Amino acid sequence: MHMDLTNINDIKMLLSRHGFRFSKSMGQNFLTAAWVPEDIADAAGLDEHTGVMEIGPGIGCLTEQLSMRAGKVASVELDTSLRPVLAETIGERANVEIVYEDVLKINIPELLDEKMPGMRHVVCANLPYNVTGPVISRLLESGCFECITVMIQREVARRICAKPGTGDYGAF
Repeated sequence: MHMDLTNINDIKMLLSRHGFRFSKSMGQNFLTAAWVPEDIADAAGLDEHTGVMEIGPGIGCLTEQLSMRAGKVASVELDTSLRPVLAETIGERANVEIVYEDVLKINIPELLDEKMPGMRHVVCANLPYNVTGPVISRLLESGCFECITVMIQREVARRICAKPGTGDYGAF
């Protein structure tokens, strides 16, 4: 049975089946509009020569879209309680590997060399509010990616785009 990973009823049944509870401290939120993961994956310009590092796959709705477009997807997930959920939703996708680590602590160049050698490297993610700045900074500082495609909250986007001296301007 194929489930719709953006359908709220399918999501509730899936999470209930595995006893999963959202973690407020991890800023977890799952996408419930099918066009969103499709648009994120389309915006990244993926093909069979592309290796995608996804951050925070959640239940796998973006992962599913990425795997249909890219040669390889390495999804970095901090929450190990999602292991049985992801095994059910994307476990049979041969070009997807879940790496249970903290993206702020892993060695990004090593991960890319190990999981997708010789490929064009990009990042795709739906980033939680509380780590958006540190994650984007880490990705940019790594210098490893041809493209970084992330969905972020409007407030964070305003801060990133703000001009110095305006109310939205922040440290990032």
